[in-house]
Parts: sequence; C-alpha cells; structure tokens
Amino acid sequence: MSGAVIIGAGPGIGQAVARRFAREGLAITLIARSDKTLRAGAEAVAATGVPLLTLTADSTDERALRSALDEATDRHGLPDVVVYNAAIVRADRLGDLSVRDHLNSWAVNVVGAVLTAAHVLPAMAARGSGTFLITGGMPQPEPDHVSLSLSKAGVRALITLLDTQFGASGVHAASITVPGEVGPTGFDPDEIAEHYWRLHTQPRPNWDHEIIHAARSH
Repeated sequence: MSGAVIIGAGPGIGQAVARRFAREGLAITLIARSDKTLRAGAEAVAATGVPLLTLTADSTDERALRSALDEATDRHGLPDVVVYNAAIVRADRLGDLSVRDHLNSWAVNVVGAVLTAAHVLPAMAARGSGTFLITGGMPQPEPDHVSLSLSKAGVRALITLLDTQFGASGVHAASITVPGEVGPTGFDPDEIAEHYWRLHTQPRPNWDHEIIHAARSH
C-alpha cells in the first residue's frame, strides 16, 4: 500500500486517523495550514516509524492544495486513501454570519473536499481502487448551527455524487458523521478513527457510504 493523505491534521480526529493508518504500515502525508499543527501531527505519528511527509497548505487555496497533493503522490505514490478532515466548526444562528463568513465556511467544509476529490479520484478510478473519506457531522440540521448544518448536508450530497461517478471504478467514497464535540469532554478520537480504517478495508460488496459515530458503552 502506498499511503494515506490526511487533510486537516489537528489534535483530534486528524491525528487519531493518522496514527490508526500508520499502525497498519501506510506511509502518511499530513496537510494542514499551520506549521504548529503539522509538528504536533508528526510527533503523533513518529513512533510508528512509517514514512512521513508534512505539507503546509490551506484547503481553500487551490494552487497550494493541488501542489501538496501532487507532492504527496510524487513522494509516496498515488494514495490508497485520502481523508478530508478540514472544517470550520462553530455555533451560529440564522442571520448571525455575513455573506463572507458563510462563503468561508462553505469553502473549507465543502469546496476543499470537492477540489481534493477532483484532483485525486480520477487517478484512483483509473487504477481501479482507492478510498476517499470526509469527516461529516450534524446528522440532523440544527438552528444553532446553521452554517455547519448546511455544510455537512453538502458533504452528504458530495459523497453521493462521488459514488455515482467513481464507485463502479473501485473508488469507495464515504463520510464519518460525528454528532458532537471531540476531546476530553466529548467523543474519543481514537474510537472515531476506527471507522476510517473499517471503511477503507471494507469489501466492495459491503461498502457503507456514511457511518454515524456513537460512543461506546463502558
């Protein structure tokens, strides 16, 4: 296996997913807009000893993101799996945000994923295999999270479109819906990361296209 690319490598889900795939021996590429985030992500993966590449790019900067994806492929080969985990997560009600703020949320939460998919999925389809995973949320729209509700509905639509276009060629597109906060007082990111690995390794006849996370009972 050539590797996994994780876009949005923050201290919650992004780093947990990177660790999970690294434990299976995949080369890891982390893409984030912050050098600090990348350093922390690299530390989280370093102990596994897998090949590691960190690249700085904003998911809304088309040129930088395409360049980072190309560099990941040049270094580790066409990815086996790409995880789009970049998001703007905030509480806002109808009328709270300016047009610019809404567009910024849509750009990060949806358009960056669209750009990433358009850049890598045709090559995956030509190869006949690949996995494209997006971190979703908001299983039901909520008036206190308008921009996030709209964005995550867009993610679901995108997954359907990708499966329609590329599924028959062997590309598994899916989202992992996380219905709440992640961290010490919320969902365990390592538990969430298991969904990403399971989706990536699902036999084709059993493909799921959305998993809604639920906390394990203890």
